[in-house]
Amino acid sequence: MIEGVIITPLKQILDERGKIMHMLRSTDPHFQTFGEIYFSVIHPGVIKAWHIHKKMILNYAVPYGKIKFVLYDDREGSSTRGEIQEIFLGPDNYCLVTVPPMVWNGFKGIGTESAMVANCASIPHDPDEIMRKGPFDHSIPYNWDLIHR
Repeated sequence: MIEGVIITPLKQILDERGKIMHMLRSTDPHFQTFGEIYFSVIHPGVIKAWHIHKKMILNYAVPYGKIKFVLYDDREGSSTRGEIQEIFLGPDNYCLVTVPPMVWNGFKGIGTESAMVANCASIPHDPDEIMRKGPFDHSIPYNWDLIHR
């Protein structure tokens, strides 16, 4: 697991009418501050990667569909520098992934339907605060292909 990344199982309350899916409360120990909430929809097989935030803390949950969420630690001085972490997220593995600043991350839609990724970010979006690389940039040692085992 990458240093500073927190995975928190989330509560779902189901009944005959549907369900409630918790995400983040201001009283949670991993909550820092509120900047904005946004939703990203990704279609099956599509990759949205790579990006890194200089200051923003990300809090991702996937209430609908499924994604493969991948993190790469390239931080100088980090005990997990050079490590890759994969997390499969969706209603079947409903959890909050808290990503600290300066950790590369991206995701791929998997399954047969589009997925909705919710992010409760610690600061509002600032285009000067984010850096991007293409999904196949060789500086990040990751292969997005499906691996049949």
